[in-house]
Amino acid sequence: MKKLLVAFAAVAAFSAHAETITVAASPVPHAEILEFVKPALAKEGVDLQVKVFTDYVQPNVQVAEKRLDANFFQHQPYLDEFNKAKGTHLVSVGAVHLEPLGAYSSKYKKLDELPSGANVVIPNDATNGGRALLLLAKNGLITLKDPSNILSTIKDITANPKNLKFRELEAATLPRVLTQVDLALINTNYALEAKLDPSKDALVIEGSDSPYVNILVTREDNKDADAVKKLVAALHTPEVKKFIEEKYKGAIKPAF
Repeated sequence: MKKLLVAFAAVAAFSAHAETITVAASPVPHAEILEFVKPALAKEGVDLQVKVFTDYVQPNVQVAEKRLDANFFQHQPYLDEFNKAKGTHLVSVGAVHLEPLGAYSSKYKKLDELPSGANVVIPNDATNGGRALLLLAKNGLITLKDPSNILSTIKDITANPKNLKFRELEAATLPRVLTQVDLALINTNYALEAKLDPSKDALVIEGSDSPYVNILVTREDNKDADAVKKLVAALHTPEVKKFIEEKYKGAIKPAF
């Protein structure tokens, strides 16, 4: 009975002093990485609550509206474009990992096997759509007006020798249409959710020189909060680096 009372007292003491931080995250790998650091944060007096989202808009909207404290799902180019389009002032507080974008096909094993007029789907948001086109240009399928412009669009294609037919779809839906098209440019988090292995299944994939490192994001007025600083520190430990390397086997790379 005495031990039970001591246990209850310990729980009550933690509850009284714990800071709660609520973070929006994509299911894979973001939420998985956050769940991994939960126990370490609890020891630091931080109660981490993870809210899973499958879209790329609401996590930013809800942080900006102060319904959530932070989010973990995006890269800096996407955040910059979102802030510009929506008039928000969200900021990065730390880089965590890189998810290379890859080109996948259920019909062909190599890009040069794509037939004339092949159907290609890319993400419909500005940054990931541009990113997909840059990857195709780098691998010789198309030529772009400015091959360094990360916001390139289909209108910026200056040469398309195979007469590829492009369609833009929401990034999350791309794995679901993979069998219906010739080529799909898929973000690694969605590829993993669909049980694709980027290191084996992607016909081509971004290299480590990619600028699309995934970041922890919050509001300007929240970036120096104690709980945010503790979360950033928890995400930058050798234990997290090892977790990413072992769990995702090179499909996702630590960025610290």
